Amino acid sequence: MLHDPWFWAAAIPAVILVGLSKGGLGPLGGLAVPILSLVISPVTAAGLTLPIFVFSDMVAVISYRRSFEGSVLKTMLPAALVGIGAGWLTAAWISDDAVRLIVGAVSVLFALNYWLRGRLQAEPAKPSAPKGMFWAAMSGFTSFVSHNGGAPFQMYVLPLGFRPLVYAGTSTIFFAVVNGAKLVPYFFLGQFKSANLEAAAILTPISVACALIGVRIVKVIDQRVFYRLIYVLMFAIGVFLIGQAVADWIYTAAAIPRSAEARPLAVGPAAWSVN
Repeated sequence: MLHDPWFWAAAIPAVILVGLSKGGLGPLGGLAVPILSLVISPVTAAGLTLPIFVFSDMVAVISYRRSFEGSVLKTMLPAALVGIGAGWLTAAWISDDAVRLIVGAVSVLFALNYWLRGRLQAEPAKPSAPKGMFWAAMSGFTSFVSHNGGAPFQMYVLPLGFRPLVYAGTSTIFFAVVNGAKLVPYFFLGQFKSANLEAAAILTPISVACALIGVRIVKVIDQRVFYRLIYVLMFAIGVFLIGQAVADWIYTAAAIPRSAEARPLAVGPAAWSVN
C-alpha cells in the first residue's frame, strides 16, 4: 500500500477533505473513505483514516473551544455513543454499499427539501430532544461503520440556524467525542496495523494544515453563503455516495459470481476480525 502511487493519489485528496471538514466544512469528510475505497478496501480505509480524524479533531476543538451550543451536545452525545455501540454489534450484517446508499439518499433528500421549500427564508427550527437523540444515534452508527456520520448530524443541527462559528464548533466537538469513542473498538478489531499507522502519520500533517484553513474560512464567511455551501456540498456528496454504491452493485452483479466470496463487503466486527 505505501509503495503504491495510486494509493497516494487517492489518499492526499481524501485527507485534504478531512482537514477542511474538521475546520468547519462538515460534509466534506464523508468523502474520505469512499475516495480511498477506490484503491484499498473500505475496511482498511476506515482504520487508516480514524487516527487522522482524531488528530484533526484536536486542532479543531482548540480553535472552536469557545464557540459551540452546549445544549445540543448534551442531547446528542449520549445517543451517539449508543449508536456507536449498535454499529459495533450489528454492522457485520450491513454492506458498505448499503450504508453509502442510505447516507447518500438522506443527504440528497434533505438538501432537496431545503431548496424546494425555500428554507433560506425560514425561521430556525426549535430544538427537539427526541429528534436530536434519533439523528445522533444514526450519526454514531453510520460514523462507526464508514466515517459518514455527518449527514444524520446535519439533519438535526442545520435547521437550527446557528451562526457558522457555533455550528462548526458544535459539529467539531460532537465528532471529536464520537471519533475518540471509536478508538477502543477499532483497536480490538485490529484496525491499527503498522501500515495503517505509518500512512496516517504521513498524512496527518496535511489534514491538520487543512483544518486550520477550514477554520479561517468559517470565521470570515457570510452566514447565508455558509449554509448554501453546506447544502450544496451535502447534495453533491450524497450523489457521489449513491453513484458509488450503485456502480459497485452493478459491477458485482455483472462481473463476480453470486457466491459467499462475492457478497458486498461487511464493515462490522465479522469482517474486521479476519483482516
